[in-house]
Amino acid sequence: MMNNVLFVDDEKNILDGIKRMLRPMRHDFEFFFAVGGVEALALMEIQPISIVVSDMRMPVMSGLQFLTEVQQRFPRTIRIMLSGQADDESIVNTVSVVHQFLAKPCEPEALKDVLKRAATLYNLMANDQLRAVISGIGNLPSLPSIYAELNNALRDAEVSAEDVGKIIEQDIAMTAKVLQLVNSSFFGLFQKVDSTARAVKLLGIDTIKVLVLGAQIFSELHVKSSLLSLDTLYNHSMAVANCSKRIARNCTDDNELIEQCFIAGMLHDIGKLLLVTQCQQQYEEVLSETVKENVILVNCEQKVLQTTHGHVGAYLIGLWGFASNIIEAVAFHNNLEKCPVAGFGPALVVHVADYAYYLSCPETATGAPPVLNEAYLAELGMLDGVRDWLKVAEEFYVSLTE
Repeated sequence: MMNNVLFVDDEKNILDGIKRMLRPMRHDFEFFFAVGGVEALALMEIQPISIVVSDMRMPVMSGLQFLTEVQQRFPRTIRIMLSGQADDESIVNTVSVVHQFLAKPCEPEALKDVLKRAATLYNLMANDQLRAVISGIGNLPSLPSIYAELNNALRDAEVSAEDVGKIIEQDIAMTAKVLQLVNSSFFGLFQKVDSTARAVKLLGIDTIKVLVLGAQIFSELHVKSSLLSLDTLYNHSMAVANCSKRIARNCTDDNELIEQCFIAGMLHDIGKLLLVTQCQQQYEEVLSETVKENVILVNCEQKVLQTTHGHVGAYLIGLWGFASNIIEAVAFHNNLEKCPVAGFGPALVVHVADYAYYLSCPETATGAPPVLNEAYLAELGMLDGVRDWLKVAEEFYVSLTE
């Protein structure tokens, strides 16, 4: 099924330019164009739209006013805003309405990539009701602010550990959490670390950045369910993230890929948080049935919700703009055989690290623990290698209890 994409701008010549730029993609998408928000809303009343891309500064109805209307009237539509440098202050007011920002001027390839990613994620969510709930959430799917600030700072090749430390120290609670993690058994450091700058020097900027991401996400979500412990889930995510990093380091010298495995491990269960905070009653029914029947959680999720926490989490981080292999790892960590990319990568590494965690800590599983797809791994010719990874994982998880 072809996705419908609507572009909205108050200047027709800009829309004409976008139309020419996207001509090579006309076989993948059906494009619609509207001059201003009023015309766009009228079109959306008669034409279903998957993705809407709006300019921020428009007369009569601003981009913020238009996308707010879209959120209220068409909550399943993915909302993307084009914004220039002069709009930085205005962006603060739009983060609860916009799924993703694109900077102006927007390069053709960047726009094409964003549309393809948004379409893939839109189609990933098979359950219409759940997709509408997720797309309608206003205060959750924004990339954590300190993580975004660290990303911006890292564009400067001269950024120092002290500079990174100062960004983290803007948030006292975040500083305490990062230092607590750095001094925990997850990292096995043999010295007391008492400053964020020192933590950055010992673990590296990329690792600290991921710690900040995980800590901020978990601290901003308020889980009130008695069936899902936030602390247990956070500790599990931290453990799987670090285990994934260890496995990856044994397989490759590619630091970017190693970091992606770390990030994917940290975020692989973020869909559980989203479900239990936004669909609490329905998701608690899933958790209860999973325990009662002693079945694998994702099987029960699929039965009741027609989707899984992996797909839900992938949808969210896809809107945040994470790399496609991280999105795939989150989406398919429990259903590896469905991952569109086979072989070594974050999806496979997190699948193994997650499985190994429940081998070491079976009491933490909700229902039956996940399984390792040995037949699929044998088909890939990777089963023997994965067995070696499991030894690495077991040693790491044992070290956490010592």
